[in-house]
Amino acid sequence: MLRDVSERTGADPGSPDALAAALEATGYLPDAGLATAAYLALVMRRPLFLEGEAGVGKTALAHALAEVTGRPIHRLQCYEGLEASQALYDWDFGRQLLHLRAAEVTHETEDTAELEAGLYDRRFLLARPLLRALEDSPSVLLVDEVDRADDEFEAFLLELLSDFTISIPELGTIRAQIPPLVVLTSNRTREVHDALKRRCLYHWLQHPDFDREVAILRRRLPEVTEQLARQVARATATLRTLDLLKPPGVAEAMDWATALHTLGARELDPDLAARTLGAVLKYREDTERVQALGAAAFSG
Repeated sequence: MLRDVSERTGADPGSPDALAAALEATGYLPDAGLATAAYLALVMRRPLFLEGEAGVGKTALAHALAEVTGRPIHRLQCYEGLEASQALYDWDFGRQLLHLRAAEVTHETEDTAELEAGLYDRRFLLARPLLRALEDSPSVLLVDEVDRADDEFEAFLLELLSDFTISIPELGTIRAQIPPLVVLTSNRTREVHDALKRRCLYHWLQHPDFDREVAILRRRLPEVTEQLARQVARATATLRTLDLLKPPGVAEAMDWATALHTLGARELDPDLAARTLGAVLKYREDTERVQALGAAAFSG
């Protein structure tokens, strides 16, 4: 099952530790629990449901898994009002209309039924992420922020994950030869139904601890000094304790370190930290609260 991991990394993929090493080679540093959950999802061919605050690395894991397995990744961004047809497929009405006009001009056929049937040829089908993931087998399917979708879409998704089959009335049934590795993410803006969670392996992602966040910053931003990386990680951890509207995630910590490095900083100075808060905080209320605290907000 994981032979493609081995071919790309040279590591023995037969354990969570080996998968963790392969993920680390891509720049993604998982902890032992997350590496185990990802390994089991691969071996057991079960969807992986990742829940946690924004910015903890849920989406990034799906991309890292696609890289280490050599699979293409297809991402479905969920939102309120998302319908199954928007996630599955649509017909290219513009091309169908051109086909009709061309047939009329060239008198290609006088058989109306044949002409109508030709409108629903596979070449006129616009595949959306779910269909592409089934056809492009094996693949990684990322269903991002599923908590933003409606109950109806959740029910449809549960059915799809049961057999990885899609029925298109005009073309027939499409089934994945090898089920995609499915990664679902949720920021927990609402509770996802238990039925969907039961179908999946579940893992709650927390913000990384200090040492791992420093390691992530150093791995992803080698140009940043170790001292600055450590100070940014410590300050970011402090900000997460302040009950902010949007606590900073790893992505914001990287943006902050990059902004500071761009300004020539080799260490975190309170004045420069205050002037670059826009890289790490995204709400006016959060910025004002941190500015009111002054240097204490950036100390560990």
